[in-house]
Amino acid sequence: MIARLRGKVLEALPGRLIVDVNGVGYMLTVSLSTYDAINPVEGAEVDLRTHLHIRETAHTLYGFASDAEKDLFLLLVERVTGIGPSIGMAVLSGMPVEHFKGCVVNGDAAALSKIKGLGKKTAERIILELKDKIGVAEAWEASGGDAVPSAAIDSESALIGLGYKQAEARKAVTAVVKLKPDLTTEDILRDALRMLNS
Repeated sequence: MIARLRGKVLEALPGRLIVDVNGVGYMLTVSLSTYDAINPVEGAEVDLRTHLHIRETAHTLYGFASDAEKDLFLLLVERVTGIGPSIGMAVLSGMPVEHFKGCVVNGDAAALSKIKGLGKKTAERIILELKDKIGVAEAWEASGGDAVPSAAIDSESALIGLGYKQAEARKAVTAVVKLKPDLTTEDILRDALRMLNS
């Protein structure tokens, strides 16, 4: 498996690069956000994370400017029913990673469906299938707002571990923290459980 490439740009077009690595030219499919981030010019050196996608008819190498982009691409392609690499790249081209995570966490299908190639039903399926898979700390970060106490993140993780859905765990923890911001993890957990079971 090819996980990373560092070499000189031989050809650069939006969406596609050819990178020379020790005399071998690798063709990579890249998102527009990766293309903009690395700003490839012929002869310049680039360092990309990669994923080799193998099908019966083609072996396609995808390139990413950051680990966050690669992780999101793999999450979409491997975890969401009916999402292939082309839609994964469309998502990365259409929206920054943190904005995408925020839309998933907040259930904003309308914003996601504005991405080219993504209809309302696909956007809703992405939210449904990824909401509980975006990490707890990342989800808090993606939802924006002030810095989140680590006790709140730990409490939400504990509630998910007890079998509660991420959305209901988040709602209960947020409500508790809003009332009493300085509680310990144990206190938040106790109050959130009380709220969830009332």
